[in-house]
Amino acid sequence: MPDSILRIAVPSPRYRIFDYLPPPDCNPAILRPGVRVRVPFGRRQAIGFLVEISDRTDVNPDALRPAQTVLDTEPVLPADVLALLHWAQRYYHHPLGEVFAAALPVLLRHGEPATPPAQAPRWRIAAAGQEALATASNLRRAPAQRLLLDHLADHPGGVLAESLRSVVRDATTTLRALRARGWVESISPAAAATPSSQIPASQSIPALNDAQAAAVAAVTAELGRFRVFLLEGITGSGKTEVYLRLIETVLAHGRQILVLVPEIGLTPQLLARFRERLQKPLATLHSGLGDRERLNAWLQARDGTAGVVVGTRSAVFAPAQNLGLIIVDEEHDPSFKQQDGFRYHARDLAVIRGQQLGIPVVLGSATPALESCHNVQRGRYRLLSLPERVGGGGEPPIEILDMRRQPLIDGLSRPLLERVRLHLARDEQVLLFLNRRGFAPALFCHECGWLSQCRHCDARMTLHLRQHRLICHHCGDNRPIDIACPICGSVDLRALGHGTERLETALRHEFSDVGIARIDRDNTRRRGRLESLLADVRNGERRLLIGTQMLAKGHHFPDVTLVGIVDADQGLYGIDFRAGERMAQLILQVAGRAGRADKPGTVIIQTHHPDHPLLRGLVSRGYPAFAAEALAERQSTLLPPFAYQALLRADAADPEQVTAFLRVARALAEPVVDGVELLGPAPAPMERRAGRYRAQLLLQAAQRHELHRLLDLWLPHLRDRHSDHRVRWSLDVDPMELY
Repeated sequence: MPDSILRIAVPSPRYRIFDYLPPPDCNPAILRPGVRVRVPFGRRQAIGFLVEISDRTDVNPDALRPAQTVLDTEPVLPADVLALLHWAQRYYHHPLGEVFAAALPVLLRHGEPATPPAQAPRWRIAAAGQEALATASNLRRAPAQRLLLDHLADHPGGVLAESLRSVVRDATTTLRALRARGWVESISPAAAATPSSQIPASQSIPALNDAQAAAVAAVTAELGRFRVFLLEGITGSGKTEVYLRLIETVLAHGRQILVLVPEIGLTPQLLARFRERLQKPLATLHSGLGDRERLNAWLQARDGTAGVVVGTRSAVFAPAQNLGLIIVDEEHDPSFKQQDGFRYHARDLAVIRGQQLGIPVVLGSATPALESCHNVQRGRYRLLSLPERVGGGGEPPIEILDMRRQPLIDGLSRPLLERVRLHLARDEQVLLFLNRRGFAPALFCHECGWLSQCRHCDARMTLHLRQHRLICHHCGDNRPIDIACPICGSVDLRALGHGTERLETALRHEFSDVGIARIDRDNTRRRGRLESLLADVRNGERRLLIGTQMLAKGHHFPDVTLVGIVDADQGLYGIDFRAGERMAQLILQVAGRAGRADKPGTVIIQTHHPDHPLLRGLVSRGYPAFAAEALAERQSTLLPPFAYQALLRADAADPEQVTAFLRVARALAEPVVDGVELLGPAPAPMERRAGRYRAQLLLQAAQRHELHRLLDLWLPHLRDRHSDHRVRWSLDVDPMELY
C-alpha cells in the first residue's frame, strides 16, 4: 500500500472522489486540500481538486495511476470558500467535482495559473473626451465611440483593452480612433491602482432619513457578528444609499464586501453609483465578461485588491481575504437559483457563508420572498423597514383598467392610449410593460384553427416578424414563417396574441414623432445595445419605453410618470403555487419605476379580471398584507416555507423509459420514507421539451432533517441501481419551479 493516496474531486457526473498516486518528484507532505491537480481521467486529462491525503484506498493499489501535475503551491480557494462548497455539496447532493468547478473562473478550470499576469496598460477617458461626451455633437454619427466613452467615463480607474470587447463589436478600431482624436489615454498599472486619484468621492452625498439611518445603525452595530437583516423598502426608498453607507463603514475597517445582484447587465446604475462613491477598486463577476477579464476580477477579489466585489449568483463563491459584509440585492429574484447542473440558491448560500464567517448579511427587496418573510416571523431574520420614498414622495397610485368589452389596438385599450398621450404631451416618459417578447405568441390558421406548434416541445412557436421566423422559446428551434397552413393550405394565417415587438409596431403608428425604446432580450443581444438604449432614455431621446422584466428592476428613470402593465392576466392563473407571489412581485417592481423623482407617477393595470383578489389586494393593502395572506395559505396547505421539497426530474426519448425509472426510484425510497411524502411519478407540466419526454417525482417533508435523511439513504441506492443510460435524471433540492 502506498504511503500517500491523493483523493481528488474531478468535475464529472460521478458522485465519488477518485484516488491517485502523487506525481513523480512530488512531496505529498506539502500538499494542502484545495490545490488543483492535473490527472488522467479515462481517455482524457482533467483538472481536479485535492480533497484530502489518505494512507488507504478501496481500489487495488496496483491499479492506481499517478497524478500528472500539481498546479498550485497554495489552495486556489481559501478555507472559508472550501467549507462553503463542502456544505453546499452535502445540502444539494451534487457531485463534489462539479461543485468545486462552479466556484472557479473558466480559465482556472482549464489549468491556467492562479496568479495575476503581467499587467497591460489600462485605458481611461481624457479631459478632451469628457468635453466631447458632454456636448455629444461630435458623436451623433459615431455611436460606437460614444458607447466606449460612456463606458470609460464610468471607470475612472481605467480598463484593460480586452474588456472593451464586451462594450462594442470592434473595440480595437474604435479605441484607435478615439486615441487619434485625443479623447482617451493609456495609463500604467501602477497609476490605475491608486484609487484615491482615480475614483473621486461624490461631492453631494445625500442625507439619510430616519428609517435609513436606523437601518444603517442596526447593521453597523452587528459588524463582526453573524446576523441576517431583511431590508424591506418600497421602490425608491433609498436601499442603495443604505448599502453605500454600510460599505463605506466596512471599508474603513479594512474589510471587503460582497454584493450579489440578480443580473449584472440590468443594474448599470447601481454600478455607476458604487464607482462614483467608493474609494476602493470594485471588481465585477458575471457571465458577460471575457474569460481573462473574469479571472482578473476574481484574482483582485482573492488578493484583496478589490474592496468591493459585485456579481451575479456564482459570485457567492468569490474568494476574499477579509470579508466583512454580504449584501444580496433584490433577494426575492428567482435568478439567484441555478436551474441546471449544480442547482444552488445564491441567496441561501450567502446566508450560510455569513454564518460560517461570523459576519452580517443584508437581504434587500421591495417585495421580499415569502421564505424571507417567514424567517422574520420566526425571529431568524431582523426586519428593517424603509416605508417612505426618498424626498418624501409617495408610492404611485395603482389603477385597475377593465379591458372587458373595450376595443383594443394590438392589446392596448383606448383609455390607456389616451393616458400615454397625455403624459407624453407633458414631455414626460412612459413605460409599458409586457412580459412576452416577440411579435405574437403563436401563428394560427383562420380557416382550420392550426397553431404553430414546436416540433420538439409541447409548446407553440413564437412569431418574430422582424426576423421572419417562428422561434420556440423553450428549445430554440426556429424556422421561416409558414406561407400557407400546412393542414388545409389556407393563406389566411394570423398572429395570435401580443408580444413586445407587436406592441412597438402599434405604438410607432400611434406616436410616430416620439422616440421609442424596446428593451427585451431580442433587442439587446448586440454588445452595448442595452447601454445605448438606457443612455437614450436618460437623456430624453426616447420617451416611450416598452419592455419585459428586464425593465422591472434596477433602473431609475426620474422622468417616467406613467407605467402601464399591458397584460396582467398571464400571471394570475399559473400552475405553480408560487405564481401568485411572483406576479405580485413583478407588478410592484414594475410599478416602482413610476414617479421616482419630483414628478408624481401613476400605474395602470390592464386586465380582463378586475375583481381578481390578488390585484385587488395589492391595490388596496400593498405587498405586506399580500405576503401575510399568502403565508397563511401556504401554512394551511403545507407548502414551502412550511414544508421542504426535493424534486427528482428525469427525461428520455421514450416516455415509458422515464416512467419506469421514476417507479424504480419511488420503490427504492419507500422503505426509508418515514416523515416524507412521495408525490408521483407524474409527467412534467410541459411533458415534451427539446424532443425528450419529462416526468418527475416530488418529495416533501414537514421537517428539513427528515427530507435530507431520506436523500442521504436513498440517493446512493438510486445511483447504484440506475443502469439505463438513455434516461437522464437530476435532483433539485428546494426547487423554485415545479416543471
